[in-house]
This record gives sequence, structure tokens and C-alpha cells, in this order.
Amino acid sequence: MPLAMNTACAGSGPSAEAVEVLNAQGAGPVVILCEHASHRIPARYAGLGLSPQAAVSHAAWDPGALEVAVFLSEAFDAPVIASTVSRLVYDCNRPPEEASAMPAVSELIDVPGNQNLTEADRLEREVSVYRPFCAAVDSVLRERVAENLPTVLITIHSFTPVYFGASRDVEIGILHDLDRRMADAILARAPLLAHRRIERNAPYGPQDGVTHSLRVHSLQHGLANVMIEVRNDLLQSKAAINAISTELLMMIEPALLELRDMRMGAANA
Repeated sequence: MPLAMNTACAGSGPSAEAVEVLNAQGAGPVVILCEHASHRIPARYAGLGLSPQAAVSHAAWDPGALEVAVFLSEAFDAPVIASTVSRLVYDCNRPPEEASAMPAVSELIDVPGNQNLTEADRLEREVSVYRPFCAAVDSVLRERVAENLPTVLITIHSFTPVYFGASRDVEIGILHDLDRRMADAILARAPLLAHRRIERNAPYGPQDGVTHSLRVHSLQHGLANVMIEVRNDLLQSKAAINAISTELLMMIEPALLELRDMRMGAANA
């Protein structure tokens, strides 16, 4: 069944085009975020002064992440909330006060359009990109909580195999902050994928500020949560994306059942 798509914010203007919600009424056990789904730079930012190559590089987005999110959405009947704006305009996995929310440099790429931003410039991006994304996530989660739907929050990302000239051996990263329930349950199934190098809090971890979305969007609702990072050289074709997504399902499905059983046990205790 095709996914239904709608904008998360009513009205016109920049905020209405900053986020999309796929399968908004999905009632499965997870909600999926994809903060770095797009490399689109709205015209008002004049391309941020980037070269054509830099504007579509991994610095601008997470290649393949949205496709993995959609695959999991179809498997679980899950809503997907995705940013439609490049993370170089605003990284929706960062709070406004962090310099990395609008980086002047990303790895080896200078971002001219992010240099010497005024407070007004930063506020405009926060209001037009970050707040609509947060509002869309909050709307979906509040509705599910009101309907008493069991929910685990999953964020989907991809990462480059070479960073600052250093190769990364890890293929799948399972990341968590203080709440490690879902990460532990997934990692317990890692032996099912013995051919994959799967690591905890790699290639990044909470000390790098990458668990912002997990904290902001799950804590207030008490939701188990996890961030999944896939090395993007494993996502270079539809067949490859389907293959790695199927492998992720092999770990995620039993992990969800384990958490469900834990909830039921606690309720019956």
C-alpha cells in the first residue's frame, strides 16, 4: 500500500515546506524520524555558497536514510517524520544554541552561507526549519499517547565510510543516550547478522551531541528509543537499501517483542 504524504504544518511560507509526514495515521509500534532526509536548500539561502558537489555530498544530508525509513514504515505501518531541508541550513538533530545546528564548516567543507550569521539569521532558520519539524514530531507522538498506542521512537541516519581521511570499519551503529532499552534489545540480536560489523554508539555517541532528537522527543513521553546509523556505501542502490533494511528488521522485530513483553510483565507485576 503506498504511503500517504502530507505536510505537517498548515499554511504557506517556509515553515509549511520544511517537514513532511509519511503514513501519519500508521498505528504500528514505532515512529520513525529522519532528520537528514534531504539535501534541498531553499532558494532564499542562495545555495549557502556551496559548490554543486558539496551541496549534494554527505555533509548536506544522509544518503539512503529516507529510503530505509520508508522501508521500515511499510514493514511496521509506522509514521515517518522527515525534514525536507538540508542539514547545512539547519540540522534538526541539534538544538538552536549549538554551533553545529548551522555549521560554518562540515568536515572538510566550508559553508560560506553559514559564516557570520546574525542572531536574526539563526532565529529565522530555527523558526522556519527546526520548530516545524519538532511540532510535527510532537503532534504525531501526542496523538499516539492519547490513543494509548505503544510506541518506540527510532531515528534513521547514514554516515560516510571515510571521515577526515580515516576509514570507518563499523557498518551499522546502534546509538542511545541514557535510555538504552531498545539499543540493548537490538544489540542482543546482532549475532543474527554475523557478517556485519555492528557497534554500540558508533561511529558517534551521545558525547558528540547526536542524540538530541532522542532526548527531546522521547523523554517527555517516556518512550523507549534508538538511533540507527548505516554506512552509506551500503545504501547505493535500491537492491542494497532493501537488503540492509531487511537485515535491520531481523534485529528490530524481536527487539520490539522483547520490549512489549517487558511492558506487559511490568503491568502485571
